[in-house]
Amino acid sequence: MKKLSILLITFIIIFGTVSFFWNDLTDIYYRFSLKLPRVEKEITGVLTQEIEKRISTPSPLRIEAEEISAYLTLSGVIYWTNIQRKKFGLPLFKENSKLNASAEMKAEDIFENQYFAHISPSGEGAGDLVKNVKYEFITIGENLALGNFKEDSVLVQSWMESPGHRENILNSKYQEIGVAVKKGVFEGKTTWIAVQHFGFPLSACLQPDEALQEEIKTRENEIIQLQKILNSLQLEIKNMRPKRGVLYNQKIEEYNSLVSEHNAFLKETKILINDYNNQVKFFNECAAL
Repeated sequence: MKKLSILLITFIIIFGTVSFFWNDLTDIYYRFSLKLPRVEKEITGVLTQEIEKRISTPSPLRIEAEEISAYLTLSGVIYWTNIQRKKFGLPLFKENSKLNASAEMKAEDIFENQYFAHISPSGEGAGDLVKNVKYEFITIGENLALGNFKEDSVLVQSWMESPGHRENILNSKYQEIGVAVKKGVFEGKTTWIAVQHFGFPLSACLQPDEALQEEIKTRENEIIQLQKILNSLQLEIKNMRPKRGVLYNQKIEEYNSLVSEHNAFLKETKILINDYNNQVKFFNECAAL
């Protein structure tokens, strides 16, 4: 009888101890059973395409000397401008019809409104003019000249002797040119107006893939939704009692499977982000030259 009592007491003590530590033991099992996500809360690091539009407008060139036989031509101005480019080992300008049109608009506006400046009385500048003809650019320049220059070569040489205009003509960024030359009455005298528009077009730099950017945005939203589901499922598992049995194990498997799906999807997305960021870096480096 005494032995039976001792065994009973021993059993009660052991059972009480196991019961006391049961919750801790199940919590330990829970922690080791769950495979926590190896991810951040959000995806960051998508670079921004930088387009800093630049406009170069040196002070307009005006000559007082009068040449009775003065005559200027669009093709001649481009020809002699490219002669200067060639002399300094630079790529020749390509004539652009849109830049011809914007230069023509500038020359006509000068005669019509009787001003000689890069900004018109209405506040329009070279940037507005090229925008009006739908020329997309990163950098543009405008050279203006007023006077009876004897011929195209004399006009271009006069620009070359002016530091600001020379800089535009020899700027390695520019790839395209548009020209307008017009004869008319300015401040009561018959004279010539010459306009050069230089362009470094947006198309010169390979732009990041917009479709790829949209796919990344869509994936970011999907990842956020996956993370919300994971958080909810994790909380559900944490509050489950008892932490054993078929239902509990099913929840653990469901959670772990979703974690694997989440992490694989995130890894793929980060690769796409890296590809897109490389495209953006390449564009920004090109645009900053």
